[in-house]
Amino acid sequence: MQAWLKMSAADLGRGIAAKEIDPVALTKTYLEAIDAHPHRDRIYSEVTHDRALVEAEAAALRAKQGLRRSALDGVPVSWKDLFDSAGTQTEAGSDLLKGRVPDQDALVLEVATSMGTVCLGKTHMSELAFSGLGLNPVKATPPCINDEAAVPGGSSSGAAASVAFDLAAGAIGSDTGGSVRIPSAWNDLVGLKTTAGRISLEGVVPLCLKFDTVGPLVRSVEDAGLFLGLLEGTEGPDLLGPSSLKGRRFADLRTIAQDDLDPVVAESYASALQKLQDAGAEILPLEVPELVEAMELSAILFTTEAYGLWKDVIKASPEVMFDKILERFQAGAQFSGPDYVAAWAKLEQARMAWDQATAGFDGVLSPTCPILPPNLARLEQEEDYYVKANLLTLRNTRIGNLMGTCGLSLPTGIPSCGLQILGQPDCEEALLRLGVGVEAALAGAKA
Repeated sequence: MQAWLKMSAADLGRGIAAKEIDPVALTKTYLEAIDAHPHRDRIYSEVTHDRALVEAEAAALRAKQGLRRSALDGVPVSWKDLFDSAGTQTEAGSDLLKGRVPDQDALVLEVATSMGTVCLGKTHMSELAFSGLGLNPVKATPPCINDEAAVPGGSSSGAAASVAFDLAAGAIGSDTGGSVRIPSAWNDLVGLKTTAGRISLEGVVPLCLKFDTVGPLVRSVEDAGLFLGLLEGTEGPDLLGPSSLKGRRFADLRTIAQDDLDPVVAESYASALQKLQDAGAEILPLEVPELVEAMELSAILFTTEAYGLWKDVIKASPEVMFDKILERFQAGAQFSGPDYVAAWAKLEQARMAWDQATAGFDGVLSPTCPILPPNLARLEQEEDYYVKANLLTLRNTRIGNLMGTCGLSLPTGIPSCGLQILGQPDCEEALLRLGVGVEAALAGAKA
């Protein structure tokens, strides 16, 4: 049964369908592993034993009757602590929401439950989802799978840790500036950023509604496709077709995305590009000058919206917040309404330029993150170290959010180094099919 903990969600689903895996036994195995784990309380904010077992029993009955609702019916999943769940504390990693207990599930959790998944509980996160580091002195900072003295990436920090440490078959997180892709990269997982507006945010604690997205952190591209379907109440995209990279055209993004790379990250990226070329892909350099101004608009666009949504709550109890996150929110107060409107107008122009520049490519490539996971103790003790790490962590992933694309992060085989592929808006299915081929190439599989 311990072997189940390392299986992909898709393989667990196939085992349940073949009646080789009992959903109740599977869920108990996960719950026992969670409760016995030394980092349990750093990864999970709440473990929903009773709910999980009830849902597993229902899944077991459906499996016995041949009435499974999806390929992941009976598979145990963790949920980031900003998805409302009925009767369970949902605090979004902040004491501003301490003791908050919703009376109904977020719509995506409701949909996923209706498709048969088992909710294991809620995972820790960066405070109000406003940091890519995963550092949260207020609640808890989960460990990184490759270096337990380092942060795991955020804001879906516990989500990534729950899968990487074999305490969930898959996790649901959110991505506003990279919060699914960064922790996926640093914990050697697959992370899917969906297009803004594609998946419902009803019942999801907001950060920036124009940029917030929902997405999975999982073990394979196949899992990512199944979880996309799960969140939308469908079977997900068909990823079983040809996955050869021969004839595929990729852009190697040079503007901003390759500045100041950690040498290990640079090596992993070069190696990944070579593997894709060896698999038959064509890779061409790409410069998009308009990205420079777009990235400079980030402070206006993200902080203004975030502070606009949270200022009244923050003003009532600023002392309960992690000071670095408080400062980031308060930065939104310095911009005016005209500043914000002008910034959005400029961003739309940059998006048009991006669309024109990338139209001839199947995907746009870059390192998911320019740096490796920073040391937790140094982040807490050294101001300059924190500021530099915080600025660099979300830089590359934020490109996808600003340009309105979908995005995928894949492990390169070098620990904590991810390869990011940006697709076209609302083209997750095409991106995932492409991802199957890239995943195989990175693993050294023959086309």
